[in-house]
Amino acid sequence: MNKPAPTALCSQVAAIACGGTGGHLFPGLAVGRELRRAGCEVMLLVSSKRIDGLAAQAAGDMEIVVLPAVGFSRGNALGFAWRFCQSYFLSKKHFRRRQPGLVLGMGGFASAPPVLAGKRLGARAFLHESNSVPGRANRFLARVADGAFVYFQTAAEKLPARRVEAAGMPVRPEFLRLMPAAAARAALGLKAGAPVLLVMGGSQGAGKINGLLLGILPQLLRAMPALQFIHLTGSADFEKVRAAYAASGRPAVVRAFLGEMAAALAAADMAVSRAGASSLAEFAACRLPSILIPYPTAAGDHQFHNACAFARSGAARSLQQDHFAPELLAEEILGLLGDSKRRAAMQQALGAWHQPEAAAQIADRMLHWSARAPSVPAAGAPDPNTGKLGVLNV
Repeated sequence: MNKPAPTALCSQVAAIACGGTGGHLFPGLAVGRELRRAGCEVMLLVSSKRIDGLAAQAAGDMEIVVLPAVGFSRGNALGFAWRFCQSYFLSKKHFRRRQPGLVLGMGGFASAPPVLAGKRLGARAFLHESNSVPGRANRFLARVADGAFVYFQTAAEKLPARRVEAAGMPVRPEFLRLMPAAAARAALGLKAGAPVLLVMGGSQGAGKINGLLLGILPQLLRAMPALQFIHLTGSADFEKVRAAYAASGRPAVVRAFLGEMAAALAAADMAVSRAGASSLAEFAACRLPSILIPYPTAAGDHQFHNACAFARSGAARSLQQDHFAPELLAEEILGLLGDSKRRAAMQQALGAWHQPEAAAQIADRMLHWSARAPSVPAAGAPDPNTGKLGVLNV
């Protein structure tokens, strides 16, 4: 798919704070590519987590800045505050060397220090909220942001930014031009004519999902002997899961982390997955039916609400992790794999969740908003140009 470049050309530096998880980094990369196409120099600010280092290999000619930020929890409040300050001053140091005209925070613990530092140095500040329930970082930053973008419309009501626009969820370009299923299966070493189940727990794996699938593996293979698997385990369970599939004798691609996610989604008939927004957007782009098992301790229970939104629209099935027997998951998987009409209905519903121009739209809107008014107040603060209070426009 050839997308038009953003209509407002730019010669400035754009900083994108997108570290911490693949769900923040991959959409940030997608917007960064669109800003590069518009003529901007792009700086990506990421965390020191291993997943960021692996994912950032796709950054091309975008500059990578690694920040020491860590997530907040009650047990590490002092460590969080110390790393937050370090990240803030390190961001300012880099921004003084290459001053950005705009900074985009993709959410998560690594986004707040660069957004605040960029705003302090005069950059336009923007946010993207991928989940149905905004995270703490975006709620905190919304009042100083010049604009915000959301994937789920329900999130707009909870972000007190002056401008909020439902722009969809950016996905990597490879998800917009999938290879045929047979070619994807061949590339992964699977048989072209046999069904494929994708199992994943997000960019860092999910021990509970790994355990559930291993527990029902004999039941699945008895009912569907030809079934093949792509199982992304995360690093902690890789050896255990690999050994289980090897003992079963069935074709399986088992990886701790897979860079070729577009091939995995193209090869699969359905997925069992957590309900992170980035994964859901990729399922929507690829029209991949799924059974979602939301991470039960996600901040604000946002994965539960993400999964409910998809399930209500008919785009997925949703099961709560601690409220079903493993046998029910096996029945759901076999029922969906065995019913092509149900999968087709899900694929049609998934189409409504996919906005292929999301990354280009976000880049375009940021450039236009940056070029218009000389300043944008936080919501509820008086506008120095008009004296009026900032309002929330959805």
